[in-house]
Amino acid sequence: MDWHASICKHLSICKCLHVYRSTIASNSLSVSIETEKKRGTQTSQLSALWQVLHNIWIFKDSSEKKPYSCEQCGAAFTHLNSLKSHRRVHTGEKPFWCEQCGKTFSQSGHLKSHQRIHTGDKLYSCEQCGAAFTQLHSLNSHRRVHTGEKPFWCEQCGKTFSESSNRKKHQLIHTGDKPYSCDQCGAAFSELSNLKSHRRVHTGEKPFWCEQCGKTFSHSGSLKRHQRGGLRHHSCQHCGKSFTTSGSLKSHQRVHTGEKPYSCEHCGAAFTQLSTLKSHQLIHTGDKPYSCDICGAAFKQLGALKSHQRIHTGERPYSCDQCGAAFKQLGALKRHQLIHTGEKPYSCKQCGAAFTTSGKLKVHQRIHSGEKPYSCEQCGAAFTHLENLKSHRRVHTGEKPFWCEQCGKTFSQSGGLKRHQLIHTGEKPYSCEQCGAAFTQLSNLKAHRRVHNGEKPYSCEHCGAAFKQLGALKRHQLIHTGDKPFSCEQCGAAFTVLDSLKNHQRIHTGEKPYSCEQCGAAFTTSSSLKVHQLIHTGEKPYSCEQCGKTFSVSGTLKRHQRIHTGEKPYSCEQCGAAFTTSCYLKVHQLSHTGHKPYSCEQCGKTFSHSGSLKRHQRIHTGEKPYSCEQCGAAFTRLKSLNSHRHVHTGEKPFWCEQCGKTFSKFQNLEKTPTHSHWREAVQL
Repeated sequence: MDWHASICKHLSICKCLHVYRSTIASNSLSVSIETEKKRGTQTSQLSALWQVLHNIWIFKDSSEKKPYSCEQCGAAFTHLNSLKSHRRVHTGEKPFWCEQCGKTFSQSGHLKSHQRIHTGDKLYSCEQCGAAFTQLHSLNSHRRVHTGEKPFWCEQCGKTFSESSNRKKHQLIHTGDKPYSCDQCGAAFSELSNLKSHRRVHTGEKPFWCEQCGKTFSHSGSLKRHQRGGLRHHSCQHCGKSFTTSGSLKSHQRVHTGEKPYSCEHCGAAFTQLSTLKSHQLIHTGDKPYSCDICGAAFKQLGALKSHQRIHTGERPYSCDQCGAAFKQLGALKRHQLIHTGEKPYSCKQCGAAFTTSGKLKVHQRIHSGEKPYSCEQCGAAFTHLENLKSHRRVHTGEKPFWCEQCGKTFSQSGGLKRHQLIHTGEKPYSCEQCGAAFTQLSNLKAHRRVHNGEKPYSCEHCGAAFKQLGALKRHQLIHTGDKPFSCEQCGAAFTVLDSLKNHQRIHTGEKPYSCEQCGAAFTTSSSLKVHQLIHTGEKPYSCEQCGKTFSVSGTLKRHQRIHTGEKPYSCEQCGAAFTTSCYLKVHQLSHTGHKPYSCEQCGKTFSHSGSLKRHQRIHTGEKPYSCEQCGAAFTRLKSLNSHRHVHTGEKPFWCEQCGKTFSKFQNLEKTPTHSHWREAVQL
């Protein structure tokens, strides 16, 4: 019979005989101990046997002799003083107080224990590690760390605990009881201490402070973690990473083992930490208990609320030791610090790409898997990032939560606001290494570099045409689809891109928001202004490789090169006539329709395109914007000025192929009556 069976045997004897403690102690109990000694039972086991039986006798004896009972709840006591102390539970009386801090207590023993906080006395120390404690029961609890003893067990699941208080907390999991609730928001808790901690969310109280730096905390645990600072006594045997607490080490080790002990009852999702499970469960309940006092935004976690509040306060409590950059969140600081170290600890097993964070690695892996876990409830669009889904939802809601403090313009994306703010500051942080051109965005710099290297990474699947920018490819693809989703409400004209519609609408409104600083000329588009400004600078950066002629804009160079190649990519669907530019085709198509949408307000004459109307209006206004630099002669058209310049230069670029005679003007060649083939003349 082992020592545990002996205990059960003697318990049975005591119940049956109802003997007195003295008799058992002098006879049966002594005999049993001696018997167990002869059988070789260890001293520690005998001590446990004696302690269990001894407690039973005391309990049995005391239960038979409790003459003092409480009038309110019926609790019985062996001593009158014990009854008096108990009555204070009902009356709330606390007659014992601390002379140093004024705190009051219902028991003198509690006061004595409290006073050791001020004196620093720790009378009870551990024989094995030397740890000291102010109270004996704290030492007894600590000893179980060395022995591994867990004498308290749950009757429902059998789980054991080293402290009875831990068992009581655990049992609330089975009962689901949360007896402590918040008066302000109704949140319920299983422990009073958790309720007290929660109340500080509403009051903002931070009663725990660091004696070294003065920083305050709402929880004692936060203070302890702060005080530990850089001390990391617990290290992982797998990867060597160290932690300040054993609990953090245990949570980390699940990364290596893959253990996920906490699972959701609704969807079965498993997690490595209990806090992560609780956060996940809010997805099913939709509960957002934490709200911002300023804007009303609600959050599932207190940490998320605190991070959000820094948007209003502008607080950035986390700063980089190397460059001084400040951040609102600790995680953002840690990610930033990897820029200085260059460390990329997370790598893709398929392609070897390395990343600074595990989150970026997970997002990258979706490229290989094609996974898009986030989808829009309204249109079904799917995304690889949750942030992209949130941004997309604003397309449906029209929400623009980001605004410029200088001009009040609002934006749906924070990136759009940042790019806009560069307009006010004039900052262009990205510059080209080859030509020095500066840009407000990195993407614009990358697109500009393709001008130098000639790279065209975006190609059309239908015709093979290549483009330097993705936007240009998308606009080109509309040629094949024929889709023109943007239409003018006034005249019905349709366009493939929104910007083209906006530019067109200025024809009706007469708006010209872009003006030249030198001469005051106004234009409907920024590109037209840029082309105009080249007149003042005389700059012609684009040159033809075949004849050396230079041009101020790349589009003009492309049209010029068609003279050498003979290319006419734009053809009329009705008659088959081909043209070098789309503008010529559009003008030609009006000859079939006879449509002349542009009319002069003074004389009523109509024109097929706006350029002809502008030139005509100069007849009424007398405006001659093109003047000769040498003689001052002014002209209504640039073409006329170019022809006039031949008078000074003596240039005669038009010649007759039959007789070889040259002319300064094409009109003079037309007037030659002796040659019927004058129309075959070409320009040098």
